[in-house]
Amino acid sequence: MSVSEQISRLLLSLPLVILACRVGAMVLRRLGQPPVVGEIAAGILLGPSLLGQLWPQGQKYLFPEWVTDHIEVLGQLGLLTFMVLIGLELDLGHVRGNGRAAAVISQTSVLLPLLLGVPLALGMYASLAPHGADRTAFVLFVAVAMSITAFPVLARILTDHGIYHSPLGSLAMACAAADDITAWCLLAVVVALAKGGSPLGALTTVLMVVVYFAVMMRAVRPLLARLSRSKRVLRDTGEQDVTALVLLFGGMCLSALVTDTIGVHALFGAFLFGVALPRSSVVAERAAVRLRSVAIPLLLPLFFVSTGLRTDIGMLAADPVQWLWLCAVLAVAVVGKWGGGTVAARLIGRSWREALSLGALMNCRGLTELIVLNIGLELGVIGEDLFTVLVLMALITTAVTSPAVRALGRRTDTAQEGIDSTESGAGDRVESTVVDAGTSPEG
Repeated sequence: MSVSEQISRLLLSLPLVILACRVGAMVLRRLGQPPVVGEIAAGILLGPSLLGQLWPQGQKYLFPEWVTDHIEVLGQLGLLTFMVLIGLELDLGHVRGNGRAAAVISQTSVLLPLLLGVPLALGMYASLAPHGADRTAFVLFVAVAMSITAFPVLARILTDHGIYHSPLGSLAMACAAADDITAWCLLAVVVALAKGGSPLGALTTVLMVVVYFAVMMRAVRPLLARLSRSKRVLRDTGEQDVTALVLLFGGMCLSALVTDTIGVHALFGAFLFGVALPRSSVVAERAAVRLRSVAIPLLLPLFFVSTGLRTDIGMLAADPVQWLWLCAVLAVAVVGKWGGGTVAARLIGRSWREALSLGALMNCRGLTELIVLNIGLELGVIGEDLFTVLVLMALITTAVTSPAVRALGRRTDTAQEGIDSTESGAGDRVESTVVDAGTSPEG
């Protein structure tokens, strides 16, 4: 096939992929789900799970191996950009502001799924681990996959429900931030172990990442902050924005290259670069907005499709045992995250409603889980059958989060209405005081 024919085929596949993910996001958004659920579902449906079953010739024509290779490369660029944005949006102030409560809830919702995931992975190893996969790396990876919380998807759900700035929303974000930090550190250990081949090699790799992170925070971050405040280099705002965008993209690529060379995944470098970006810089924020406006709607959907092309639900249909494994994975995932978060919240004095809501929010996995699963598949730690099981687990637990939070919120609203009806006079006086004080109703 000539180069022009390859470009023509790619120009047909790319808009189809992007449009399908956009439609999926819009449909699920109307059903009260975060858009990422529709994008993940669209990616799965374009793969062998549906399109490959209904129209195998068309699926092969649209997504031959060389097309999927191009889609995967472009999707990885979108994913690197997404990781930078996650790092930039990771507000450690949430964690500091909620202190003990965030530490107890987040670490319990990580530790319990880890502990439950170990025996589950040991039971899976004989039948679901790829040939030659390291037993320790496999067990640790499955355990870590059980403990993931999707920080960005969680923020979107809280915003959709109007509780992002509420005490519950702030605590949930603090827990998710601490959860994300812990889970990515654990994943770095697993990746280093899978690549290093020995505990000593893995420890060396992790220490190198720690040193690199210290350099980014102590040297690179102040340098970026000074550059963003400098008025001498470029006086024109347009030139500043273009230069900042170039530096942002270039820094992302170089940081990803460094961590990939060290021995952990390139995504870690992009994430660390996002964390190191100065938060108070208007120039950096404008550059991030520009990068987001292109990468998120155009490049990131390609990652969903590359994931969907690897997900074959037909594998489960052909083997009833796989469905049993899916049920076991779901049980461990829900009990570990939702149960662990709920119990921890109750132990520190939260009401049952708040505790159940926090547990449900911690159980949201979304895109972050897909990123982790693709890393495991790429490293050969897990195979395509277990990959499919875990992708379905991520989709189901994410889809359950929003309805659960909505139902718990309705129950609270009903109870609050009963209180308000019995204390209407006092309520009027309180409302007057709130208005006089200039307090926002959302606060």
